[in-house]
Formats: sequence, structure tokens, C-alpha cells
Amino acid sequence: MIQQADEVSSDYKVVLIEDDDLLRHSLKQALSGAGFETFAFEQSDLALEQLPSIQPDVVLTDLYLSDKDTLDGLKVIERIREVDPELPTVLMTARGSIPIAIDATRKGAYDFLEKPFDKNHLITVIRRAAAQRRLTVENRNLLQRLTFAAGIERILIGQSAAMQALRNLILRIAPAPANVIILGETGSGKEMVARCVHEFSGRQGNFVPINCAAIPETLFESELFGHEAGAYTGAAKQRIGKIEYASGGTLFLDEIEAMPLHLQAKLLRVLQERQVERLGQNKALPVDLRVVAATKVDLKDHSAQDKFRIDLYYRLNVATLKIPPLRERREDLTQLFAHFLHEAALRFGQPPAIPDREIQQQLLTYDWPGNVRELRNVAEQFQLGIPVSIGQAEAPVAPQSLDEIIAAVEKAVIAETLKRHDGAATNACNELKINYSTLYRKMKLYDMDLSDYKKPAEQ
Repeated sequence: MIQQADEVSSDYKVVLIEDDDLLRHSLKQALSGAGFETFAFEQSDLALEQLPSIQPDVVLTDLYLSDKDTLDGLKVIERIREVDPELPTVLMTARGSIPIAIDATRKGAYDFLEKPFDKNHLITVIRRAAAQRRLTVENRNLLQRLTFAAGIERILIGQSAAMQALRNLILRIAPAPANVIILGETGSGKEMVARCVHEFSGRQGNFVPINCAAIPETLFESELFGHEAGAYTGAAKQRIGKIEYASGGTLFLDEIEAMPLHLQAKLLRVLQERQVERLGQNKALPVDLRVVAATKVDLKDHSAQDKFRIDLYYRLNVATLKIPPLRERREDLTQLFAHFLHEAALRFGQPPAIPDREIQQQLLTYDWPGNVRELRNVAEQFQLGIPVSIGQAEAPVAPQSLDEIIAAVEKAVIAETLKRHDGAATNACNELKINYSTLYRKMKLYDMDLSDYKKPAEQ
């Protein structure tokens, strides 16, 4: 009895090449009855032509095809391996062709079936080949995702648990068309995060940034929606608005809390109807829009004070990305400072400056109210040899002893190593060349919890 369809994944696809009409019909029935989506062809050229659109998991072909066919089974295997070396091909052959079939296996055929063969054996071989194909594809996709993730690590720098969580969340939500609110303090890198959401979304349109606090209210509506020639005094020619220009891409509204209330209502309508009207035009234009809004305030609190429309807040707040301030991820300071020094050195055509003990102490003890922007500015000053004094002169950084500086650096190194090894204490000990009891003692001293560094379980 042929195995039932529920024993095989019903979305596996098989391309069958067999010139004998009766056998082709019989094999297609057997494969379809086992749950495979089967595409049967009498000639190889037609089958090979359809491979890109079908994207099969397995190709099943006879060794000897009809005289009308320009290829035999061996040539089919060669052609397939030129295009997709990992696509498994199963060869059907008569008894007298066994040596050729064995040679074909050496050249890349997944397996061969000696005629006449049992239909159950056929199903087993095809199922095994299809499963291997899916595993290969999944591994390839995983590698692409890891490469993708490595790309974002070069943009949003830092190995702290907070930054790891932020990058992972961006990669999860970026491909979805959902609107996003980015919440972060001044200088924390909200536009950089917005650009990452766009770049890793796969959207092909433009990334269009607008600073809502920097546009005069009298020009805001025209800037956002565009206008027709003569729409108002001074509108000499047609202008495409930022919303229309961002269609197919991402509209980034920085400091959205500064947007006038009457324009918030118009923006809400655009988001609801997916249409925009230029000033002076009655015809609505369709837009494919994703909005990423950034703010340093709680928009819900602003709404309670009638400073922001609550309905627009809910329309935008499908997903929220909160950027941690530098004072909450001090273990990233050394890496970030080195990165900014390297950037500045390239820009100024100089070798990178080497941070001294004094600057290292100030980096670790200052609260960085200006966040990444302030840190970058300090790095550029240091690279240029300008005397650097981190923080306000009236509130200088308290001097630290050598032991305190070493302790701060040691804690940061332990945290970075544990994070790199996903909280695997044994691996961290091997890298740091210390035993577990030493690691445990130091973590207790610095009030560190091993669970904070373990990789979250995948959903």
C-alpha cells in the first residue's frame, strides 16, 4: 500500500520527467497520492524551462528519454547542477544501466531507482530527498539572516543586553508594514534607528526625514503635502510633498510632538485612507506609506494634556522602539568611543588617537546627557588634540583611584565576554583564562546576574 499523504509534507514539489505516457501517469498518481505537488513532463527541455517558476524540492527523471529529447538523464543532472547544485535529482534506470546510474550518483545525483521499483520505496526516497532540500534551504536562509543581523551590528554599535534587544526587535518588525514610534533622549540616535528600520525592511522607496520642530508652521503643510502651482501666494510651480515622495518607502517624522494639531488630523486621514491631496488640488493620490515617528516625550501624556491627538498616537504606535541612554549601557562606551575615534581619524586623514587613562576614567563615570551625539563630539575633539573636559566645569568628575578604574573596566570586559557567549559561563571563563569560582566571585562583587546575558529563547 502506498503511504498516505499525511505522512509527507503536502507542500513538497516534485518535477517528474518521463517519456512513457503510462509510467508518467502512474508515477504522478503515486506521488500526488502521497501528498507531493507533482509537475509531470514528457520532455526535459520543457521541465528545465519551468524549474525557476516551480522551484521544486526534487527532480525525478528517467535515464533514457525519447528520441525527440535532446537530453538524457545524465545531461539533465548536469544542467540542473549548473543552475542549482543543491537541488536533489533522482534517476530512474533499467537493470542494464546500473553502472551508468552509479556513475551519475558520483556526479551529483541524489539516488537512483532500478526499474521496476516498489512505489513505497519511491515515496521514501523522494520524501528523504525533499526533506534534505528543505533543510539545505532553511540553513541557507538562516545564514542570510545571520549575515543580515551582522550588518545591523555594524550600524547600531554595542554589546550591552539593551542594544542586543533593540537590534533583535528592529530585525523582527522591520519587514512588517507597521508604523513605528521611536522613543529616546536627545542625541540617542533616533534617526539612525529609523534608517535601520527602513534599510532592513526591504522597502524599495525613499527614506524621507522631516524634523517637525525645524519647519515654520506656515510652511509645514506645503512641505508635508505638497502644492500645485498658484495654490497660494508664492507657489510659483508644483511641488511634491514629503508624504508623496516617501510613497513606497519610509516617512520619518522626527520630534513629532512639535507637529501642529491641525496637521496631525490631516496626517491621520492620510494614514487611514492611504491617499494624499496636494494643496490646491482636489484629486487624491494613492500612497504606499510607512511612518516612523521619533520623540523624546511620552506622547500618551502629551495627549492627556491636549498637546497631541490620541487617535494619531494609536495609529502610529503599532510598535515602539525604546533607545537606551548611554548611562544605562556603560559597557558600550569604550567600544563606541573607539569607533568614533576611528571615524574621525579617517575623516581628518590622521592615525587614530589612543585614549589615555584620564579620558577612560571620564568616559566610564560621566552620565552623558547628550548621549551618542555628545560622545561623538568628544571623540572628534580628542582626535584633533583639542583639550577635552567631559561634563560641566562646575560639576567635575570625581577622581577615582586606580582600583576603582580597574574595577569599572573589569566589569565591562566580563559583561561583554558573557554577552558574546550568550551567558555560557564555561566559554567565558576559557576566553578570560579564569576558573568558574573566580568568575562567580567577581560577578557577585559587581552585582551581575548570569541570566541577563543568556540569549532569549526563540519563540
